[in-house]
Amino acid sequence: QVQLVESGGGSVQAGGSLRLSCAVSGYTRSTYYMGWFRQAPGKEREGVAAIYHGGGDTYVTYYQSSVKGRFTISRDNAKNTLNLQMNSLKPEDTAMYYCAADKRPGSWSDYATYTYWGQGTQVTVSS
Repeated sequence: QVQLVESGGGSVQAGGSLRLSCAVSGYTRSTYYMGWFRQAPGKEREGVAAIYHGGGDTYVTYYQSSVKGRFTISRDNAKNTLNLQMNSLKPEDTAMYYCAADKRPGSWSDYATYTYWGQGTQVTVSS
């Protein structure tokens, strides 16, 4: 079992920054892929960014095109945390953000194939 707990959400004005964190505990060998997803009211959950740990210092990152260059995903295995630095936030980034993990999802952005989920943290960006 893997437990994920997000923190760091809040309300900011457009152009501002937030840093989300996800504390990971449990059987972390099931977390080769870790990602951030978001869901706005009335919309489907979508992948924002993900990171694959291939062993040692090998990491591969993935980003949704709308956040590339603004968001940075990182993973600290020593502290068992996943982070998402969000800069230049836009009102359309407003959503509930979820941390997710899986040993081998269908694809990095396919939320239906991730096994472990956090409870979510709200991000609100005002114009």
